[in-house]
Amino acid sequence: MKKYASAISFIIIILSIYLSFNVLMPKIKTSENVPITEFSITRALTHLKEISQKPHYVGTKEHQKVQSYIVNELKKLGLSVEIQHQVAVNRKWRAGTNTQNIIAKIKGSSNSKALLILTHYDSAVHSSLGASDAGSGVVTILEGLRAFLSKNKAPKNDIIILFSDAEELGLLGANAFVKHHPWGKNIGLVLNFEARGSGGPSYMLMETNNGNKKLIEHFTNANPKYPVASSLMYSIYKMLPNDTDLTVFREEGNIQGYNFAFIDDHFDYHTELDSYERLDRNTLEHQASYLMPLLYYFADADLSDLNAVSDYVYFNFPFIGMMYYPFSWVMPMVIIISIVFLSLLVIGISTKKLNIVAILKGFIPFLLSLAVNGLITFYGWKILLKIHPQYQDILHGFTYNGHWYIAAFSALTLAICILIYNRYFKNIEIINLIIAPIFIWILINTAVAIYLKGAGYFIVATIYGIVVFTLLLFSKKKNQSILLSLLSVPILLIFAPLVQMFPIGLGLKMLVISSIFIVLIFALLLPIFSSFKNNKKLGRLFLVLSLLIFISASYKSGYTSNQKLPNSIIYVFDADKNEAYWASYNKNTDEYMEQFLGKNPTKGGFDNTTTMSKYGTKIQMHKKTEVKTIIQPQIEILRDTIINESRHLNIKITPQRDIDRIELLSLNEVSFETFTINGEPLPKPKDSEYVFKTNNQILSYYFSNTDKHLDFKFSIPKEQKPSFVIYETSYDLLESMSFNITPRNETMMPMPFVINDAIIIKKQINLE
Repeated sequence: MKKYASAISFIIIILSIYLSFNVLMPKIKTSENVPITEFSITRALTHLKEISQKPHYVGTKEHQKVQSYIVNELKKLGLSVEIQHQVAVNRKWRAGTNTQNIIAKIKGSSNSKALLILTHYDSAVHSSLGASDAGSGVVTILEGLRAFLSKNKAPKNDIIILFSDAEELGLLGANAFVKHHPWGKNIGLVLNFEARGSGGPSYMLMETNNGNKKLIEHFTNANPKYPVASSLMYSIYKMLPNDTDLTVFREEGNIQGYNFAFIDDHFDYHTELDSYERLDRNTLEHQASYLMPLLYYFADADLSDLNAVSDYVYFNFPFIGMMYYPFSWVMPMVIIISIVFLSLLVIGISTKKLNIVAILKGFIPFLLSLAVNGLITFYGWKILLKIHPQYQDILHGFTYNGHWYIAAFSALTLAICILIYNRYFKNIEIINLIIAPIFIWILINTAVAIYLKGAGYFIVATIYGIVVFTLLLFSKKKNQSILLSLLSVPILLIFAPLVQMFPIGLGLKMLVISSIFIVLIFALLLPIFSSFKNNKKLGRLFLVLSLLIFISASYKSGYTSNQKLPNSIIYVFDADKNEAYWASYNKNTDEYMEQFLGKNPTKGGFDNTTTMSKYGTKIQMHKKTEVKTIIQPQIEILRDTIINESRHLNIKITPQRDIDRIELLSLNEVSFETFTINGEPLPKPKDSEYVFKTNNQILSYYFSNTDKHLDFKFSIPKEQKPSFVIYETSYDLLESMSFNITPRNETMMPMPFVINDAIIIKKQINLE
């Protein structure tokens, strides 16, 4: 056994890392004969194929087709269906539209709080097929409801089904439901199904205005088989400006709930690649594995008292499920671990098993590994962006070969760690080398206890370090690599997936976090790696492996029909100047864009009033071009009256062509005392004199199939003399008879998150 101890230890580590990813999701049931009372992927995919054939954003004919399909499927289940027509305006982004929510209810046997099952049915503007986002949510709910109802068991609680509209425009359907629908007043809990990619595990993320204690307890009692969740994600999510429909329920209705969302293959998000074919079937099964047990559990649970004062630290552990304990334990656990560590240090030094000088020298390779790997990964990614400038046009921040880069930098990090530590293994006893990482882990956990209690379960890694330290201090056996490898299995199962999660969820710029995290974990495994006889060769092996993966990633950096180049083009007609421009959000031209911009377009925007799109993307280049005849909108000042200290205005903008949105900007500072769009007022925040102030964006209003005009009523201080600019946009550039355009080839697609393939009329409104 001793002869093969190193090999066995290495295999245990590799298998643990493999399992940490492999057991996160269920595997799809391939049988066609799934019982009628169970969820069937095959039946769900039948729905998905129907609703993801074409883009179906608000205002399109396909949007109405998808709406009709969902309504008909709900009616087949014996449910009465309501379409809620309601204008909604989002305060945060000041986006608005006339929403059309699809609503149904399964009547419960009691008058208790209702359970809401939620997803949205609109796709992202303007080219996304919406298979994952959020077609996956639609079909999960449709098939889940069918399976639930087939058991003919009446629930205790009402179950409200909401397929919200205009989520992609600013959570507007949820806004309309919470503020205006009577059923929104009696909801106890929301289950929301979302997507930010087309594959990978689905993460559970809670939203609550209070503590998470009861939500975690109920979630655990519902016993989903494949929970993927942690209080670290919960804590980070609460700090970031990430919003879902559930956010509206929490903020506007004080209603809490769970989000279930998958984020891998993020490059498909909001693009035409978000298709039926590319949705990971295992991911869809994972969504179902959440819905079914939670639907059955919460259909009969008491939803009237889910509020809690305290929070739990929690994390999923493969094969066991959720593990949790109170936030109040975090600091005491750190203190106890610190005392144990100091005690062991005293014992080690007093028995001369530890050497203070050697301990201090042990900090050198550890800190050097952190610094070298952090710098190489940080600047390495920047260098790759210079080598492959086309990556900058993938606005998601995660490239098609992103997984290869995660693997490459991970292998490189391990290689550097092994090679740095190799010479220290020979000169310093391992018991002295392990002190530095344990000390740093204790510092990290102390910071966590103060600033980020959701990461409190990081104490598990520190406990492992203490156990290793104890064994080295008191055991007489010299080689314990197999035992230590077995003890490391829980650490690898819990923490290995984080190495991939950070760059997938937050972009490849976060590879540096993954690299540092690998160093921290590797340092705890030093006693295992120090037992390997050929560490120098192992380090070189990882170095070669890293190089090969980098080469493979470079080879896969090009664009194909499955990895499409995102590009953008818009035609802007400035009606006041009688000038027109081609413009693009891309940083580099390509064959398609050169037909508009030529080979040497002017860098930057065509004027200072153009707005940024999602992720702060600005127009990168433009070219002046021929003015085409495009019918301008009719602008009417229906009211302009001063009453006391306020100026009251009513502007009506009526498009004279089929359009998709009107964006309204201000050229100077404006303070809105009242603000109403198509009859829907935006109220003042508490303790505020104004609804809002701005010197830029006022509103983005998206035209639904029922909108004919934009009616804008507002009041401002009488001394203010505003000057507005409108951008009237239609996504019909490629279909317009006014232009002769060569289509994109099969390796290209419209860039997401920006205005694209659009004809825009710019016009100024002076109200002096």
